[in-house]
This record gives sequence, C-alpha cells and structure tokens, in this order.
Amino acid sequence: MPEVLLRGGRVLDPVREFDAQADVLVVDGKIARIERGLAAPGAKVIDVKDCWVVPGLIDLHVHLREPGQEYKENIETGTAAAAAGGFTAVCCMPNTNPPNDTRAVTDLIVKRAREKGIVRVYPIGCITQGQKGETLADMGELQEAGCVAVSDDGHGVANSEVMRRALEYARSFRMPVVQHCEDSLLSAGGAMHEGLASTRFGIRAQPAAAESAMLARDLELVGLTGGRYHMAHISCAESVRLIREAKQRGLPVTCEVTPHNLMLTDAVCGGYDTFFKMNPPLRSAGDQAALREALADGTIDAIATDHAPHSPVEKEVEFEQAANGVIGLETALALALELVEAGVLTPASLVVRMSAGPAKVLGLPGGSLAPGGPADVTVIDPAAAWICDATRFRSKARNTPFGGRAMRGRAALTVVGGTIVFSEERFVA
Repeated sequence: MPEVLLRGGRVLDPVREFDAQADVLVVDGKIARIERGLAAPGAKVIDVKDCWVVPGLIDLHVHLREPGQEYKENIETGTAAAAAGGFTAVCCMPNTNPPNDTRAVTDLIVKRAREKGIVRVYPIGCITQGQKGETLADMGELQEAGCVAVSDDGHGVANSEVMRRALEYARSFRMPVVQHCEDSLLSAGGAMHEGLASTRFGIRAQPAAAESAMLARDLELVGLTGGRYHMAHISCAESVRLIREAKQRGLPVTCEVTPHNLMLTDAVCGGYDTFFKMNPPLRSAGDQAALREALADGTIDAIATDHAPHSPVEKEVEFEQAANGVIGLETALALALELVEAGVLTPASLVVRMSAGPAKVLGLPGGSLAPGGPADVTVIDPAAAWICDATRFRSKARNTPFGGRAMRGRAALTVVGGTIVFSEERFVA
C-alpha cells in the first residue's frame, strides 16, 4: 500500500482539539504523523490547500436495500454514493427482504460488503423477528455475526413488555437499541405532519405526538432497565425536550437528526411532490428551529441521512400512496456546511456531529485522526460550488428533495484504510 501525504490542508480533529494547517502522512493504512512541513520521500503527495482534512464521516442510518430490493440500491452502489458524499463508514438498517434478523442475513451483508463495498459497512440487526414487534431476535447471534446495534427501523416497537425485554437483552451484549419512534395508532398512515399546512393541502396527516408519545414511554423503560437507547431521526420539538431532560437525568440515551428535517419544513408539501414525503415527516418551522438549537447545543448527537433509495415505481404515484423516504448520502455534507454558514454549527461541531459523534453513539472505530489509528479521512472543499443533479449521483436512486439546489462545499477526497475510494478530478493524476 503506497504512502500518501496530504499536504497543506486545515486539519480538524475536535477529539484531539486540533485545528491547524498541517500535513497528514498515511503509512500502511494508518495515520502516521500530523505536522507542518512533513517530508516523505516516495509518498504520493496530494496538495489539499484550502481544504479541510477531517476524520472520515460516519452515517449511522442508511438503507442499502440488499438483500431483496437491489433494484432500488445495493451495497456496491450505496457505498459508492457514501464515498462520493465523504462517508468512510455507514450503518445499514435491517428492513431488507428478508429482514436482517438472523446470522445468515448478517453474514450475507458482511460478505457482500467485503466483496463490493468501498467504505466500511456496519450492519444493524432487528430487535424482533421479522420486525413484527412480537418475539425478540437472537441479539447475541446477530452481534457475533457483525451487527453493531438492533432496530426495527420503519416500525416502532409498540408492545411495552417487548421493548422492556429488548433493552434488557441488548444491555447484556452492550448493544444500543435504535428505535423508530412512531405510535402507528396515532400516526394512522398520515402522509405529512399534522398542522395548518396539511389542512390547507388536504393531505392526511400525523401529529408530532405520534413520535413523542412513544419516546416518552421508551425513556421510562430506559430508566427501568438501564439499556442503551438511541432515537432514530428525531423530528419534533417535544422529542427534543424529552431527550434533553433524559440526558440531564443521566439516562444512557442518544439521538440523530436528518439533513432534510434540518433544512425543510412541511410547507414544501403543497406541490404534492413525493420527493418531500418521508417518515417521520417534515415538521413545522417551530420544530425545525428546535432541532437546530438542539444540534448546536449537543442535545442531538449526530447527523444521519436515513438514505432511503426508491425507484420511480414507488415515487411516481399520488402523494399519500408514495413510499416514504429520500436519498441523502451525496447531499448531507453540503447541507451541513449550509448550517455552518448560517452559524448553527462551527466547523469543529460539524465534524463532531458527522464523525466523532456517530462513532461514539455506536462504539465504532474512527472519529479521530489520532496517529496509529486507521486512515479513514475525508477531505472537504468548503468553497466548491455545484448544483444538485441527481442524474449524476452514484446511487441508483434519484429521489432527492434537493434537486436543482445550488450547493456550496463537498467531499474532495475520501480515504478508507489508506485507500483512496473517491476523489475529485483534480486529484486524479
């Protein structure tokens, strides 16, 4: 493996409280040295002046659709999209076909990731068999096969007794339980957020309480069991309040937020464009403001895309009939940089929410550029101007709500274990 020297970039490593112009030397797939004026005869030298050099970005929440729905996405295309977005690692959700509730499915994902993936892939297994919310999956077996957490993502675990046992069972393996908070009786198939906008647009809606009610119950169960709990895609102000209070009580809870919930509100649904339909839905401007505040103050631990690829078959239908979800791997970084420009995040806190924070939530390798650690590195060009054009994405899917948006900033180079897996044309020589 050739040595690589990243020369002259702004190196940002908040875990080590390092923020300075420096060179980064990669040797044998590991970070060897970080300092100014490094000499490395024989190394491949890449000039990254005017760029940020940061620990590889980590996405806690993606849908790679393999096995069973490869017509939407697969591990090869999904990891290519991740690399283009600056992600060196992704965690894939278990709502595949069949669901990832057994060692056999996990083994398949791990094998395919090894054969076709170009970034690190960490499987998340099911909480319950078949994601039916009734009988717990064999979490020990899933962990042995490579799962880093359990979730019934797409389905909230409605049965309180099952959720209690899940937290207790997962605790014995030190595995986080990742919950999709949705009371399906309250949400009742609503296709957008319940409020003035849904009334005006005539779209069947779901209240924010469908999320926060299940979260409130779960937090009581966390207090009872001491199990590690992570809330997926937090979307409303009341959930923010509950998570903040739980953390103040010392409960072992974390949460993530999506770029689309940070950047869009329910007002955009008036055009009945199904690329704006997701679950949880886009919320009100007040909810969005609460999410941004919580992201800034650290109540929200991570930005995660909930990358949900669909084919035109699922999206080119009536709004209420369309599949939920949008893709996000190739737009998340640029949107986060908009939050830096708006003063919601600093460059350092962006790195924390997209690298160190996700690594800490699930206990994953990475999140820092410490010498001796794996050379998972993202080089960011914060000034790169581009237009979001889904036809140029590496993903198979095109269902982005940001098509045509003028973007500023993107990944210029993505390095996984010392291997360059994505680079802009200017670095290919």
